[in-house]
Amino acid sequence: METYLRILSYARPYRRYFPFYVVYALLSIIFGLLNFTLLKPLFDVIFEQVGPGELEQYSQKPEFSLSIQYFLHLFNHYFLQVAALYGKFGTLVYVCSIIVVSVFLSNLFAYLSGVVLAKVRADIIKGMRMNIFDTVSNMHMGYFSDERKGDLISKMTNDIQEVENSIVQSLRVVFKEPVTVILYFSVLFFMSVKLTVFTILLIPVSGAIIGYVTKRLRKTAVQSQESLGRIVNILDETISGMRVIKAFGAKEYIKDKFDQETGYYAAVNISMARKNELASPISQFLGVSVVAGILLYGGYLVLNNESALSASEFIAYIILFTQVLNPAKEISRALSSIQRGLASAERIFAVADSKPKIVSSPQAKSLKSFEKSITFDQVGFAYQDKTVLKGINFVLEKGRTIALVGPSGGGKSTIVDLVPRFYDPNTGSVKIDGVDIKEYRLDDLRKLMGIVTQESILFNDTVFNNIAFGMPEASEESVVAAAKVANAHEFIMELENGYHTNIGERGTKLSGGQRQRLSIARAVLKNPAILILDEATSALDSASERLVQEALGKLMANRTSLVIAHRLSTIQHADEILVIDGGKIVERGNHHELMDKNGLYKKLSLIQSF
Repeated sequence: METYLRILSYARPYRRYFPFYVVYALLSIIFGLLNFTLLKPLFDVIFEQVGPGELEQYSQKPEFSLSIQYFLHLFNHYFLQVAALYGKFGTLVYVCSIIVVSVFLSNLFAYLSGVVLAKVRADIIKGMRMNIFDTVSNMHMGYFSDERKGDLISKMTNDIQEVENSIVQSLRVVFKEPVTVILYFSVLFFMSVKLTVFTILLIPVSGAIIGYVTKRLRKTAVQSQESLGRIVNILDETISGMRVIKAFGAKEYIKDKFDQETGYYAAVNISMARKNELASPISQFLGVSVVAGILLYGGYLVLNNESALSASEFIAYIILFTQVLNPAKEISRALSSIQRGLASAERIFAVADSKPKIVSSPQAKSLKSFEKSITFDQVGFAYQDKTVLKGINFVLEKGRTIALVGPSGGGKSTIVDLVPRFYDPNTGSVKIDGVDIKEYRLDDLRKLMGIVTQESILFNDTVFNNIAFGMPEASEESVVAAAKVANAHEFIMELENGYHTNIGERGTKLSGGQRQRLSIARAVLKNPAILILDEATSALDSASERLVQEALGKLMANRTSLVIAHRLSTIQHADEILVIDGGKIVERGNHHELMDKNGLYKKLSLIQSF
């Protein structure tokens, strides 16, 4: 119930629609009920049940009052007037005309209530999606290492879709169907207390059986959604890694893996379908059984003159009761459907309740500019139980360049990830202008930085929008200028639509070198105070690398830069080079000083010279 109410809480901003829905739904129910209550006078005409006593009683128009008796008397007054003037056929036309109008109004208001509910449903789902998206986009980088991407995508798409199809879709059942049942039973009580009490005694049996079936659905629904998340994850890995799969002949391995998961998903859904499909037949069978019981019991009372109901009233009672079965079936179907939705909602809320480990503190300071230095003070870091950095100390003065070199896995990328607070150190601190970066507002901190990674992160959008990413105010002239600095303008102009060419998912329509130059152009356009380059030229060919390195040299002039490089030839002019190995700084100095030490740096340099 708590999960269900939490879903409904997303409808709170749209509660202004609720009165309209209530009015439309009630009018739809009332006119629908009128359709069947008019059957009684219709049968009276057919069976010639209108006696002289009734003619005298209803000959006078009643005085107005808010009561059922008033409206019944008023209807019968006009009904008998029509009967007297036009005879049986005229009366049939009169009653049938009213029924047609009543059916039209009932369906009109049902349509209007459905439209209102559809608006609320769409807004609830949008609110949920945006909430989850906002939560995920605010999470720290470590969160994405621990969570499977495919499972996250599944929660934000399939699970939310399941909530929409089951729980939010059932909002109509929460109000309209119970009210329908209550109003119909009120009329049934009015017609015959004895028969209605008899039916109510039989209905809980149906409810208990259906409740047992739906209770068992929830566990199976959780297994189904978890399996679907794994399927999405396999698909994502397969499509992203198709080149490797084909190169290593691993198609059958991936196919078997996918086959096993889809087989499990199919088995779980068959099990869930057995339980889900059982609810409706059971409710229908029990409903018909109740009708048969009423026919036997009520028919016995009528035939033996032990009931106040006439034959026409009894037939109308039976027809009216059968209409209660439809909303009852809707309620039972909704209960089974809700179990699947609750299972999906719990997976969604597990994400929504996740808290990012890296956030701005409530007392965070504003950071408008970078003035002095970046300082690493005894910084230590570990990914879970694996220690990556140990006692890192260095100072990067404004306008200077520090390069990080060393064997793979030594901790270079972790060092640069600590500066924009993608992670926080376990020990020590990273400071900007003498203040721990944890004391600054996160957005302010990152606005000072431009980052180019060894993997070109591009989006399924135009060249222009990829370069101006996060800078909506950028002009076309500034984008072109940035592309020229990054040696990208020439190849961009050769594309079909120039700067307005869509580059495909992850920039797949471009070569590796072209993708990297767009990433560099993005950093150039941002014109950051602090530049972080993580193997920024690794994907470029020799000619492009020389030109881009020259452009980067201009960009880095008088700018604070932290650079990771495996190609040592690209960082020989750095003000200081830190050699990182095993999470420690094992050597430091400029290129000439390190070459004179005959240490790890010289060894790496000599290896690359061959």
